[in-house]
Amino acid sequence: MDIKEIQNLIRFVAKSGASEVKLEMDDVKITIKTGSDTETTIVQQVPAPQMAQPVATVPAPPVEASAPAAPATQEPAATDDSKYITIKSPIIGTFYRKPSPDKPLFVEVGQTIAEGDVLCIIEAMKLFNEIESEVSGKVVKILVDDASPVEFDQPLFLVDPS
Repeated sequence: MDIKEIQNLIRFVAKSGASEVKLEMDDVKITIKTGSDTETTIVQQVPAPQMAQPVATVPAPPVEASAPAAPATQEPAATDDSKYITIKSPIIGTFYRKPSPDKPLFVEVGQTIAEGDVLCIIEAMKLFNEIESEVSGKVVKILVDDASPVEFDQPLFLVDPS
Protein backbone atom coordinates (compact mmCIF):
# COMPACT_ATOMS: atom_id res chain seq x y z
CA MET A 1 0.00 0.00 0.00
CA ASP A 2 1.53 3.31 -1.03
CA ILE A 3 1.21 6.69 0.68
CA LYS A 4 -1.40 7.97 -1.79
CA GLU A 5 -3.72 5.04 -1.01
CA ILE A 6 -3.23 5.67 2.73
CA GLN A 7 -4.07 9.37 2.30
CA ASN A 8 -7.22 8.48 0.34
CA LEU A 9 -8.20 6.03 3.07
CA ILE A 10 -7.73 8.73 5.74
CA ARG A 11 -9.91 11.16 3.78
CA PHE A 12 -12.59 8.51 3.28
CA VAL A 13 -12.66 7.58 6.99
CA ALA A 14 -12.82 11.23 8.05
CA LYS A 15 -15.67 11.87 5.59
CA SER A 16 -17.60 8.74 6.62
CA GLY A 17 -17.88 9.80 10.25
CA ALA A 18 -16.39 6.56 11.60
CA SER A 19 -14.48 7.02 14.84
CA GLU A 20 -11.95 4.23 14.30
CA VAL A 21 -10.92 1.93 11.43
CA LYS A 22 -8.36 -0.86 11.57
CA LEU A 23 -6.91 -2.41 8.43
CA GLU A 24 -4.47 -5.34 8.49
CA MET A 25 -2.76 -6.67 5.40
CA ASP A 26 0.18 -9.05 4.98
CA ASP A 27 2.92 -6.71 6.20
CA VAL A 28 1.06 -3.50 7.08
CA LYS A 29 -1.28 -2.60 9.92
CA ILE A 30 -3.14 0.70 9.77
CA THR A 31 -5.32 2.18 12.52
CA ILE A 32 -7.12 5.43 11.82
CA LYS A 33 -8.84 7.17 14.72
CA THR A 34 -10.80 10.36 14.19
CA GLY A 35 -11.84 12.69 16.94
CA SER A 36 -13.79 15.91 17.01
CA ASP A 37 -10.77 18.07 16.16
CA THR A 38 -7.89 15.72 15.50
CA GLU A 39 -7.15 12.85 13.19
CA THR A 40 -4.57 10.22 14.14
CA THR A 41 -3.04 7.68 11.81
CA ILE A 42 -0.79 4.87 12.97
CA VAL A 43 1.01 2.87 10.29
CA GLN A 44 3.10 -0.12 11.35
CA GLN A 45 5.15 -2.25 9.03
CA VAL A 46 5.46 -5.72 10.50
CA PRO A 47 7.72 -8.35 8.90
CA ALA A 48 5.75 -11.53 8.10
CA PRO A 49 7.90 -14.03 10.11
CA GLN A 50 7.47 -12.07 13.37
CA MET A 51 3.66 -12.29 13.49
CA ALA A 52 3.82 -14.27 16.76
CA GLN A 53 4.06 -11.10 18.88
CA PRO A 54 0.72 -9.24 18.75
CA VAL A 55 0.70 -5.48 18.92
CA ALA A 56 -1.66 -4.19 21.61
CA THR A 57 -3.72 -1.12 20.79
CA VAL A 58 -5.48 0.72 23.58
CA PRO A 59 -8.62 2.52 22.38
CA ALA A 60 -9.14 6.05 23.61
CA PRO A 61 -11.80 6.44 26.36
CA PRO A 62 -13.98 8.86 24.30
CA VAL A 63 -14.31 6.20 21.59
CA GLU A 64 -15.51 3.64 24.14
CA ALA A 65 -17.97 6.13 25.60
CA SER A 66 -19.50 7.00 22.22
CA ALA A 67 -19.65 3.46 20.81
CA PRO A 68 -22.34 2.10 23.19
CA ALA A 69 -24.52 5.19 22.61
CA ALA A 70 -25.37 4.24 19.02
CA PRO A 71 -26.72 0.72 19.73
CA ALA A 72 -28.72 2.05 22.69
CA THR A 73 -30.66 4.38 20.39
CA GLN A 74 -31.34 1.57 17.91
CA GLU A 75 -32.62 -0.93 20.52
CA PRO A 76 -36.10 0.60 21.03
CA ALA A 77 -36.71 0.74 17.26
CA ALA A 78 -35.76 -2.93 16.89
CA THR A 79 -38.27 -4.04 19.53
CA ASP A 80 -41.12 -2.00 17.97
CA ASP A 81 -40.45 -3.36 14.48
CA SER A 82 -39.70 -6.98 15.37
CA LYS A 83 -42.12 -8.39 12.76
CA TYR A 84 -40.17 -6.71 9.95
CA ILE A 85 -37.01 -7.89 8.21
CA THR A 86 -34.08 -5.49 8.51
CA ILE A 87 -31.86 -5.04 5.47
CA LYS A 88 -28.40 -4.02 6.66
CA SER A 89 -25.39 -2.44 5.00
CA PRO A 90 -22.82 -5.02 3.85
CA ILE A 91 -20.04 -2.40 3.70
CA ILE A 92 -18.89 0.98 5.02
CA GLY A 93 -19.52 3.86 2.65
CA THR A 94 -21.92 6.58 1.53
CA PHE A 95 -25.58 5.61 1.05
CA TYR A 96 -27.41 6.84 -2.07
CA ARG A 97 -31.11 6.26 -2.80
CA LYS A 98 -30.81 6.88 -6.57
CA PRO A 99 -28.29 5.99 -9.28
CA SER A 100 -27.58 9.65 -10.13
CA PRO A 101 -29.01 13.05 -9.12
CA ASP A 102 -31.29 13.27 -12.16
CA LYS A 103 -32.67 9.69 -11.91
CA PRO A 104 -35.66 8.45 -9.86
CA LEU A 105 -35.27 6.75 -6.45
CA PHE A 106 -34.61 3.00 -6.41
CA VAL A 107 -37.37 2.33 -3.82
CA GLU A 108 -39.85 4.32 -1.77
CA VAL A 109 -41.80 3.56 1.40
CA GLY A 110 -44.85 1.42 0.56
CA GLN A 111 -43.28 -0.03 -2.60
CA THR A 112 -43.32 -3.80 -3.10
CA ILE A 113 -39.90 -5.28 -3.79
CA ALA A 114 -38.77 -8.68 -5.04
CA GLU A 115 -35.64 -10.65 -4.34
CA GLY A 116 -32.78 -9.23 -6.42
CA ASP A 117 -34.23 -5.70 -6.80
CA VAL A 118 -31.68 -2.91 -6.37
CA LEU A 119 -32.53 -0.95 -3.21
CA CYS A 120 -29.70 1.59 -3.08
CA ILE A 121 -26.07 2.25 -3.90
CA ILE A 122 -23.24 2.44 -1.37
CA GLU A 123 -20.11 4.24 -2.50
CA ALA A 124 -16.90 2.91 -0.98
CA MET A 125 -13.45 3.98 -2.10
CA LYS A 126 -14.81 5.54 -5.33
CA LEU A 127 -16.67 2.31 -6.21
CA PHE A 128 -20.47 2.34 -6.45
CA ASN A 129 -21.92 -0.93 -5.11
CA GLU A 130 -25.54 -1.79 -5.89
CA ILE A 131 -27.26 -3.28 -2.84
CA GLU A 132 -29.85 -5.86 -3.88
CA SER A 133 -32.73 -7.15 -1.80
CA GLU A 134 -32.41 -10.67 -0.43
CA VAL A 135 -36.11 -10.77 0.51
CA SER A 136 -39.46 -10.02 -1.08
CA GLY A 137 -41.99 -7.79 0.59
CA LYS A 138 -43.11 -4.21 1.12
CA VAL A 139 -40.72 -1.42 2.16
CA VAL A 140 -42.04 -0.12 5.50
CA LYS A 141 -39.29 2.32 6.47
CA ILE A 142 -36.05 3.76 5.06
CA LEU A 143 -33.70 4.23 8.01
CA VAL A 144 -30.91 6.28 6.37
CA ASP A 145 -30.96 9.69 4.68
CA ASP A 146 -29.67 10.05 1.13
CA ALA A 147 -25.92 10.80 0.82
CA SER A 148 -25.28 9.80 4.47
CA PRO A 149 -22.31 7.75 5.67
CA VAL A 150 -23.19 4.21 6.77
CA GLU A 151 -21.32 1.65 8.86
CA PHE A 152 -20.97 -2.08 8.27
CA ASP A 153 -24.12 -3.93 9.43
CA GLN A 154 -26.07 -0.67 9.94
CA PRO A 155 -29.82 -1.11 9.31
CA LEU A 156 -30.90 0.54 6.04
CA PHE A 157 -34.46 -0.64 5.35
CA LEU A 158 -37.34 -2.34 7.16
CA VAL A 159 -39.33 -4.75 4.96
CA ASP A 160 -42.66 -6.41 5.74
CA PRO A 161 -42.35 -9.93 4.28
CA SER A 162 -46.10 -10.65 4.38
